Amino acid sequence: MSTTEHPDAAGVVVTTPRPVVGVTCAHETIRHGESWQQPADFVPASYVAAIQRAGGRAVLLPVDPVDAAHPEEVLAGLHGLILTGGVDLAPASYGAAPHPATSGETPERDRFEMALAVAAQDRDLPLLAICRGMQIVAAAGGGTLLQHLPEVLGTEEHRRIPGTLDERNAHGVDLTPGSLAARAVGAETASVRSHHHQALDRLPAGWRVTGRATGDALTEAIERDDRAFCLGVQWHPEGDARSAVISALVDAARTRAGAEGPGVR
Repeated sequence: MSTTEHPDAAGVVVTTPRPVVGVTCAHETIRHGESWQQPADFVPASYVAAIQRAGGRAVLLPVDPVDAAHPEEVLAGLHGLILTGGVDLAPASYGAAPHPATSGETPERDRFEMALAVAAQDRDLPLLAICRGMQIVAAAGGGTLLQHLPEVLGTEEHRRIPGTLDERNAHGVDLTPGSLAARAVGAETASVRSHHHQALDRLPAGWRVTGRATGDALTEAIERDDRAFCLGVQWHPEGDARSAVISALVDAARTRAGAEGPGVR
């Protein structure tokens, strides 16, 4: 894939053609306008903005039962994949009974994203799994979740203020030296934006822990060493314009696109 670079209107250098990054959509009822309330497939704009800042093209992936059955078809058009954050997984997806604090389940989305997660790993497609996305990876690989952290940890440290990804929900993480997580972050320690009440318990097959929360040692990053770029983070890099994590995914997607060449998927 040949590339050219040019400055955009803001003076940012953009490489073209841009790598295509799929972004999974939430599948929930939303309110908009003065009186509308209806089911929707949507992605917070912060994900799209982070991909575009890094020189990628974001393609939204709505929940699709056909793609859930044949995920290789939709992945064939992508150079990278982001599994996004959102509501709790259905506990049945990892073989558990629901905790009273588990809510907002969307089983159709769970099935769709789990299929994409497995197929992306099989294809060695650059994969970044964010918050709920990391939990999807766990469920797809035989892992399990802690369903309510305040009950386990005794604090609201990982979601102090619901509904925001600002500094009030930041905490420290410690990353394994030399790991993909540390390279993506650009440091072995960092302050990250967190918003979750669930987290990994049993690790999925083939993955290792490479990041833990400073203080309570909760699992914050996991990765596969046998793939080019396969990373899960429990925090929200899209909520911090200074974070380099999504840019690292886009860089891996760009490498993938270059290796495939023009017109090859």
